[in-house]
Amino acid sequence: MLTGMPEVKGSGAYVAIERVTGALHGRSGSFILHHLGIMERGAPRLNVTVVPDSGTRELAGIAGTMTILIAEGKHSYEFAYTLPEETRT
Repeated sequence: MLTGMPEVKGSGAYVAIERVTGALHGRSGSFILHHLGIMERGAPRLNVTVVPDSGTRELAGIAGTMTILIAEGKHSYEFAYTLPEETRT
């Protein structure tokens, strides 16, 4: 993760790349998330996106975005994603 903070309090930016490994709906593998966060005088703007073509194994073809929710100092996440239909042979 890289951050940059100007002299103005409550403003700054960060970028990050992370690999997520696990299972979704019984399908296992990994994928990469790209974070871009900007804070402008205390007002946050955050985009977290699945890197295209980064899904592996049974998560190949995953696409989506993640929202980080902050309420009362606690973080939670909403992950909106799609997985391609399984091909059966």
